[in-house]
Amino acid sequence: MTIPFQCKCGAVRGQVEPRTVHARATCYCRDCQAFARALKREDALDAHGGTDIVAMLPSGLHFTAGTAQLACLSLSPKGLLRWYARCCDTPLANTPRDAKLPYVGILGDCFVPDALDAVVGPSRIALNVKSARGPVQATPVRTVLGVGRIMRRVLFARLRGRGANPFFVAGTDQPVAEPRVLSKAERMAVTPV
Repeated sequence: MTIPFQCKCGAVRGQVEPRTVHARATCYCRDCQAFARALKREDALDAHGGTDIVAMLPSGLHFTAGTAQLACLSLSPKGLLRWYARCCDTPLANTPRDAKLPYVGILGDCFVPDALDAVVGPSRIALNVKSARGPVQATPVRTVLGVGRIMRRVLFARLRGRGANPFFVAGTDQPVAEPRVLSKAERMAVTPV
């Protein structure tokens, strides 16, 4: 059984293998908010500016259509690679710049409603709540346990050399789309105060 996901217009589609999911969390950091604002897709955020993220091994993500529509931006020259569908500017995922680090965070907004909840369960971890645009209850114990689980599984996967990352050209650190790095002025314009 897999969990389907897609961009808003449906041009980019894929599936996630549930066994490769580490955790699900909602991140309220200013960078996640800036990513959505840079794409003019604040509809991907919850009422308090949170981004639903499914942390997983990239080997469990399979695109079935639309890879030519993948685009990438970064908020800084060394920041995360933030992936989106250029066809409709739907934020899709975050990856490290190093393809050898087996991690991808797929945005929960890309999944068919209820399909993700039915298989993975709702987000129970709140990250960076001090940047939320309203009151959000911190989850310190769940955060520590979730981050620990993610780090442990990423480390084991890296040691085993498991799987390809569909956001990078096979066997290289070359992203499948050239990252557009925001200028300082562009970043300041989209970063919440």
